[in-house]
Amino acid sequence: MLSRTADHLFWMSRYMERAENTARMLNVSYETSLLPQSAAAVEAGWEGILSISELLPSYLALYKTITPKDVMSFMVKDVDNPSSIISCLRAARENARAVRGTLTTEVWETQNQTWLEVNRMLKNGELEGDPGQFFEWVKFRSHLSRGVTVGTMLMDESLHFMRMGTFLERADNTARLVDVKFHAMQNDFFGAPQYGTSETESSQEYDFYHWSAILRSVSGFEVYRKVYRDVIRPERVAELLILRPDMPRSLHASLNEVVSNLKLVSHDVDSDTLRHAGRLRSELAFGRIDEILATGLHAYLTQFLERVNVLGGRISREFLMPQSS
Repeated sequence: MLSRTADHLFWMSRYMERAENTARMLNVSYETSLLPQSAAAVEAGWEGILSISELLPSYLALYKTITPKDVMSFMVKDVDNPSSIISCLRAARENARAVRGTLTTEVWETQNQTWLEVNRMLKNGELEGDPGQFFEWVKFRSHLSRGVTVGTMLMDESLHFMRMGTFLERADNTARLVDVKFHAMQNDFFGAPQYGTSETESSQEYDFYHWSAILRSVSGFEVYRKVYRDVIRPERVAELLILRPDMPRSLHASLNEVVSNLKLVSHDVDSDTLRHAGRLRSELAFGRIDEILATGLHAYLTQFLERVNVLGGRISREFLMPQSS
């Protein structure tokens, strides 16, 4: 396959996945902001969204204060923000258009219709009218895109590069979400007294909604209940989102998919790119959450993000047309 074609397919999928993850984070912050809490807590929640995407400086250059309305506008409608939902969907559509002949009709029409529809919705003010419904629509279109891709594309290199892009982006976004959310709450939870003491009883209701929101942002609430059958505890949330291979949006599950598809497109079993990905996947496969927490979750995830970024660069140099994300 031509590297230019592979590049467009890879980034088409990455941008669609990025749009979905942004919608997930914004939806959870919107719903959480409706709970009884201080204004400072609400602002910190929205600031976390900007921190996850490393966009806080860019936002503050445009807006003086952090408000839900401004953050949602910046992260959804701002065409000058390369990580906004509108920018991601535009980039996904443009990459799809560039390789129109490689895609099935269903895949192209799904991408094109998503782009046309999102413009209509934003023009009609549907984001302001019902933010939650708009974010659910973005998630649905991403689900539809993946389903149509798997259901109609020939299982050749084109599909493998698309899947690789999806799960590399998912690993990056999940790691950022866990890092920011846990880093912000670690003093309140990992250093707090055990549940059931008088010091924690008054905050248990807020604790439950906070951790539930994190799980719901990755469609993990029901999965957590099924796996652990217990109260929601931060260390188990971390284990679910980092180490569980059967949790679809976990780091381990995402790296499993990256490595599997990388093997299918790599003609060199001794490839440095494949070896780098395999080593990262192995550490997740044999890691223990107590060891990760003991050495520092923030440091672990920071290193993971650096290594995922290196992996993305290696994939670009070996298979694609090198470009920035």
